[in-house]
Amino acid sequence: MGQRIHFVVDPQGWCCMGLIIFVWLYNTIFIPKVILFPHYEEGNISVVAVLCYYICSLFCIASLFRASVADPGKLPENPKIPITEREFWELCNKCNMMRPKRSHHCSRCGHCVRRMDHHCPWINNCVGEDNHWLFLQLCFYTQILSSYTLILDFCHYYYFLPLKKEHW
Repeated sequence: MGQRIHFVVDPQGWCCMGLIIFVWLYNTIFIPKVILFPHYEEGNISVVAVLCYYICSLFCIASLFRASVADPGKLPENPKIPITEREFWELCNKCNMMRPKRSHHCSRCGHCVRRMDHHCPWINNCVGEDNHWLFLQLCFYTQILSSYTLILDFCHYYYFLPLKKEHW
């Protein structure tokens, strides 16, 4: 299980990654400017709430980059198959390489991946044996950031006092 850097040249994947980064930048700039900073200045929220938002945002983008460049478990060109495990390997009919069972060939990446789950266009990478935990980490941090943003939006409209005119 190595942590090699892995890039996939796929225009659809790069468009999806660009869209995610745009949405992340928009939320990192827009939400604090409209909700966090005005309510912090008026004393409705503490500096801890602002810092927690930026920490969640940082974890989210860091896990996105880690999941998108991590090697998913790409099989080497000439794998060394132990003699005792030869019956657990099979020939891939697309790339004509020997691969262990439960490995799949990704048509987007053009190679076989150990324990491949799927090719995710949002991270522009396959989700396989070596980066599955990074993908789950990305899903977790995205859920935390989305929930925190929804809570802030709800508090902004229903709980906090209306902002003074100078902030609008």
